[in-house]
Amino acid sequence: MKSKNTYKLSGNIIDLRAEKIFKGTVHVDNGIISKIVEEKVLEDHYILPGLIDSHIHIESSMLIPSEFAKLAVVHGTVATVSDPHEIANVLGIDGVKYMIANGNKVPFKFYFGASACVPATPFETSGFQFHEKEMEELLGMKEIKYLSEMMNFPGVINRDAWEMRKIEIAKKYNKPVDGHAPGVTGEDAQKYAEAGVTTDHECFTIKEALDKISFGMKIQIREGSAAKNFEELIDLMQDHSDKVLFCSDDKHPNDLVKGHINEMIIRAIKKGYEPMKVLRSVILNPIDHYGLEVGTLQVNDPADMIVVNNLDEFKILQTYVDGVLVADNGTSYIDSVPEDQPNNFHAAPITADQLKIEPKGNKLKVIEALDGQLITGFLLEDFKVDNNNVVSDVDNDILKLVVLNRYEKAEPAIAFIKNFNLKSGAITSSVAHDSHNIVAVGTSDEAITQAINLVIKEEGGISMINNVEKKVIPLPVAGLMSTCDGYRVATSYQIIDDEVHKMGSKLRAPYMTLSFMALLVIPELKLSDKGLFDGIKFSFTDLFVL
Repeated sequence: MKSKNTYKLSGNIIDLRAEKIFKGTVHVDNGIISKIVEEKVLEDHYILPGLIDSHIHIESSMLIPSEFAKLAVVHGTVATVSDPHEIANVLGIDGVKYMIANGNKVPFKFYFGASACVPATPFETSGFQFHEKEMEELLGMKEIKYLSEMMNFPGVINRDAWEMRKIEIAKKYNKPVDGHAPGVTGEDAQKYAEAGVTTDHECFTIKEALDKISFGMKIQIREGSAAKNFEELIDLMQDHSDKVLFCSDDKHPNDLVKGHINEMIIRAIKKGYEPMKVLRSVILNPIDHYGLEVGTLQVNDPADMIVVNNLDEFKILQTYVDGVLVADNGTSYIDSVPEDQPNNFHAAPITADQLKIEPKGNKLKVIEALDGQLITGFLLEDFKVDNNNVVSDVDNDILKLVVLNRYEKAEPAIAFIKNFNLKSGAITSSVAHDSHNIVAVGTSDEAITQAINLVIKEEGGISMINNVEKKVIPLPVAGLMSTCDGYRVATSYQIIDDEVHKMGSKLRAPYMTLSFMALLVIPELKLSDKGLFDGIKFSFTDLFVL
């Protein structure tokens, strides 16, 4: 990291509060902006406040916070609003405190929330369960800025006592409540908002977003590694920029190396939206909504700022956090820090015999994976039988899907899925929202078994196996994150991702898509470690139609 106690930057200064751009110089003393002078200067670049990701799960980058920061600052990001929901489901409050402590070791502004759904549902095995005591402790902490996404939206809409109690505790500490209500519109959306929910990042149609805005909610436009809603929702900028925030939600390391929120800004400006409006949405809206201590390029603010070449290309030249130069022309100055590797992993190796499924009906219920979406379809398909075992049908792309309890020895849950298009082998991950049991898909029981056992041997990770080789990336922190250098993890991930595409997958982010196939709170059909789950009826369902 490079730090100077006193310095100045000159160029085109963007004052988002006053909505004006002027030539001048920013003076920084001990990390604080001491004065801003409007004057003629030679520099043509632009100086503006740093960028903010308004909703992300750091764990989904497979990097601990300090390594995430190392990659993100290169793209102008200085802060995130981060739901530690993933590690909370594995390690409880200790996991949340781990994220806060590690994030505090580097010059970056992580703002964590109190995870509202631990576990997300009673229909899966999780590592921990939060009760009122845990919610009080978390929301009472000064480091916790908000109550994170209320995934049990049916519970909120129907005024479930426990869901409402969480919201009451958040209100007691004057902390906003984040939402998570995919597809909810009309009267239900109104009830959801009236309960006290203030945001939603799960909208996938403009109508849904406008409905929620009309009831007072803000919409986080999401563009992550798997879920991509930018194109559908960006027109909200036209008339509702004051209600729009930008977020990634989930970002795999190879994608984070390429870009972050800066990519969304570039796309929005190229579409013709006024840069000042876009930047206010990205920067001021999350600061004001969550009460973040991030500088907005005003006198007496912390010097959280970026330098870009112009407002068309929006190339990030420099990034400063609290006055410290943390990135310069694509080079990150954030150093790796030594870190512990807490975990909660007790799965036992399995055999191929445990994946056998006896045929019991005429049709098979099949999960339809949808590229770029968290929602899934519900298909009824014929099935392939070999030696009285329903097996993967590679020719018709109906592959066996497995979820295995990672917290104790247990029998695997089995279903079938379409659109992974693997022609050989299998892939496995211990990143499986929301409880992070082991999830795998493959072309044969033997390949699935081998891929799962690779992950079990490492006590967490992602793996692939095909006809000629096998690869695994260990994720020793809660089975979710690596402590290795972020760029090294990104390179390893890109290699394994490329291999999966060579195996036939046409999905843009097969591992990220796989990780959401156990996400029960997103309709329509998913698989938990306890069985096939109907996300519309919110109950278990049979694998076969008799």
